[in-house]
Amino acid sequence: MSEASLRELACEARLNLRHLPDYMDSIADRLRSFEAGESHHGQRIDFRFAFGAASIDVEQLVMRAHAPDRDGLARIKDLLATAVQVYAKDENPEIVWTGDLSGETSLAQFREMTVTEVRDLTPHMRRIRFAGEDLTRFAKFGGMHIRMLFPTRDVPDPLWPVLGGNGLPVWPADDRRPAARVYTIRALDAASGIIDVDFLVHPGESVGSAWATQAAPGMKVGIMGPVGRPVRQAGWYVMGSDETGLPALARMLETLPAHTRGVAFVEIADEREKQKIDNATGIELHWLTRDGIPAGEDRLLTEAVRSVAWPKDVSTFGWFAAEAAAAKIVREHWRGTLGLGRDQTLAAAYWRRGAAGLMAG
Repeated sequence: MSEASLRELACEARLNLRHLPDYMDSIADRLRSFEAGESHHGQRIDFRFAFGAASIDVEQLVMRAHAPDRDGLARIKDLLATAVQVYAKDENPEIVWTGDLSGETSLAQFREMTVTEVRDLTPHMRRIRFAGEDLTRFAKFGGMHIRMLFPTRDVPDPLWPVLGGNGLPVWPADDRRPAARVYTIRALDAASGIIDVDFLVHPGESVGSAWATQAAPGMKVGIMGPVGRPVRQAGWYVMGSDETGLPALARMLETLPAHTRGVAFVEIADEREKQKIDNATGIELHWLTRDGIPAGEDRLLTEAVRSVAWPKDVSTFGWFAAEAAAAKIVREHWRGTLGLGRDQTLAAAYWRRGAAGLMAG
């Protein structure tokens, strides 16, 4: 057993940022959204996660991470480095971690997976089962999604990413780079090494749909994760999705505590696209059918979600995943009209009409 495995792992990175105070509020807000507790000690802000801890010292321009295991440390390094890259991108930040695991090049969040089973749930929803090794990290951190790395016609034999000194993935050149899209883990059996992913199969320039259409046992893909903000625990939820968000919504209905209450709306093309969901909660599920109206053009879903009256006597959370314009309408209603904060709502754009995106669909 190594010395590192007998103690808490720790590392730090110096920051070459002249304007760190200008975006520290944004960085802190992003980290809080991953269920981090926060405390201030002079110019240093400490963040406590369920899987480890971090700090950012604004005066000394240093950030630190520590965790009891490799997965936790890799997760915290990723969260910190991503937040800095997002909000300090104009300063072209250079992040180099020193300390435990700093010399590693293998990505803790990466796995190569093999297709073992393909079956159709509905005319346009296909479930694919993947097998891989050591999948326990995909049950951690509260993230439901994975970044899937696909071979394509132009790159049939891609190289997988490795770990960079900044704690983030380093990707191969474009001629060997896999196509990355984000999908939901529909079901996970870490003990058996199995993950199920539901793919919306449809016409158009969609990397994931095109791959899923011809998927067969034995084919290989890469996955990275888990990714995405955790869904806050609450006593009552309002949920909404179209087909692209349906796998995530269905997983929540099957895994949230039995005492959970609320209402959920799912927009689908027609009655044939209904699928069986083992709803283990008290959340009422309603199916909304477009019946010939193109996806992304019907307003039934946004109107249904906005019509819900939120209770005052219980903890609440709003979750929405659909086309970008619909997500914007719901987000503005929740944040603007109802005055709800980021800690009570998540409205995500899973796709945009007329454009290929990173999310499913």
